[in-house]
Amino acid sequence: MKRVFLLLSASAFLALILLIAALSANSIYQLKHLQKQMDDVVELHNRKIEIVTNTQIASHSRADRLLRMAIERDPFARDELFLDFNHAGFLVGSGRQQLKELGLTPYESTIYKAQGELIDRILPMQEKVVDFLSRGQNENAWNVLVAEGLPMQEHLIDSLTSLREQLQIANNHALEQARNNYRHSMLLTLVFGLMATSLGLVLAWFTLKRLASNTREIDNQIRALESSRAALEVEVTHDAMTGLANRKLFYDRLKQAMLHAKRYNRMVGVLFVDLDNFKTVNDLYGHHVGDALLEEVAKRLLGSVRESDTVARAGGDEFLIMLGNLNRKEDCEAAIDKIEDSLERKANLHGVELLVSASIGHALYPDDGVTEDALIRAADASMYRVKSGQPGAHKIS
Repeated sequence: MKRVFLLLSASAFLALILLIAALSANSIYQLKHLQKQMDDVVELHNRKIEIVTNTQIASHSRADRLLRMAIERDPFARDELFLDFNHAGFLVGSGRQQLKELGLTPYESTIYKAQGELIDRILPMQEKVVDFLSRGQNENAWNVLVAEGLPMQEHLIDSLTSLREQLQIANNHALEQARNNYRHSMLLTLVFGLMATSLGLVLAWFTLKRLASNTREIDNQIRALESSRAALEVEVTHDAMTGLANRKLFYDRLKQAMLHAKRYNRMVGVLFVDLDNFKTVNDLYGHHVGDALLEEVAKRLLGSVRESDTVARAGGDEFLIMLGNLNRKEDCEAAIDKIEDSLERKANLHGVELLVSASIGHALYPDDGVTEDALIRAADASMYRVKSGQPGAHKIS
């Protein structure tokens, strides 16, 4: 009887060890499978979101170039806009093809088909506008754009935005489903592990340790994905240190302000602000004081302009300010005076008292340039004249 009992006990123990081994192997496989599934789903959705975003940008650029062609009088500039217009059309078509190749859900297919029908209506309209422009019938081209082009383009942008939002929702849903599957898998593993702990303590401990490691890794990946998605939108358009707009966002807003000013016969001011003796501050007091100074200047610049204006960090100790919708040149000079008054106040940074000063150059649209780069170059040159102390450099003539 004793030998039978020992044999049965040994057999049961061996079966339990095999069960634990099988359970451990299955748990590890399921967790890795869930992790790979989550990574694949997130990567696919993020790729789709990226393609839709690029397609939306290209579609907006194509409409923008067509609009600028309608108001442009220089034939060489119009030819350059036409090349950009065609390139943007290629990017729209390429983006839609890439999105189709990745595979679409039924809901995405419905939106994709509706967009295709809308594009089929937009293309003949755009060809009609180009044809009018080529024949010098600018008024007819403008009328078609206002009556048909802009509403259809806005509809297409809204459709792309809706598709992007749906992809983001699907991405979040996939993440939540992966979490639920993971929790369910972990729960089953723990239940069977507790049943086997009396005879397989060592193996159970090893399994739980492996599970805990995978749990932390997956949770860290989920938190990293959620954090990076939220930070990405700000990172693309804003300076990391000061929170101000970056050059890309500044150019976009300046372009829109110039279009508005041209349509309503207004002016746009561009200010180039360069801090005086910033390198000396870094050398004397350290980079932590220099960084604090940049953040303080950013706050003061934001507090010195209107909400409709844009303050951007151009790099280093240089800042750009866009003053939109100006009626008179004196408005720009008044803004410069206000900014200088704000900057001249002393600042106490990490126990160091500093007197802040800056050289401010200016440029006005359309007097000093009709493109973004031309205005910024003119403001930069004006700033250097101010910094070098040239007579009358502060005055706006």
